[in-house]
Amino acid sequence: MLDKKQARLRRARKSRAKIAELKAVRLCVNRTNAHIYAQIISACGSKVLAAASTLEADVKKDAPKSGNKAAASVVGKLIAERAKAAGVETVAFDRSGFQYHGRVQALAEAARENGLKF
Repeated sequence: MLDKKQARLRRARKSRAKIAELKAVRLCVNRTNAHIYAQIISACGSKVLAAASTLEADVKKDAPKSGNKAAASVVGKLIAERAKAAGVETVAFDRSGFQYHGRVQALAEAARENGLKF
C-alpha cells in the first residue's frame, strides 16, 4: 500500500502526463503547511513564465498569516496578474496531486476571478 506522499506523487505524475499530451502552458501549485506556491510553466516545461508565493513581501503585506485560504487567494490574484503581464491567458491547472479543496481551491478561484482561464 502506498503512503500518503507516494500516492500524491502518483496522482501528480498522471495529471502532468495528461497536460504534457495537451501541450498547454500550466499553472503548477505546490503547498506546504506554512506556505503556498504557484508557477506558470511553459508548454515545453523548461521555462517559468511567472511565479508567486506567500514568501513574497507583497503577499505578506496583504495576508500576514501564510498558511490559510486568505493568503492562497492573494497568491491566486497575484499569479493571474503576472500571467497576464507575461501574455498568458489560458493555462492547464496542475494541482500536483493535492485535493481540489481548501487552499488549492481558493488559489484557483482567485486566479479565475482575475482573468486566468482554465
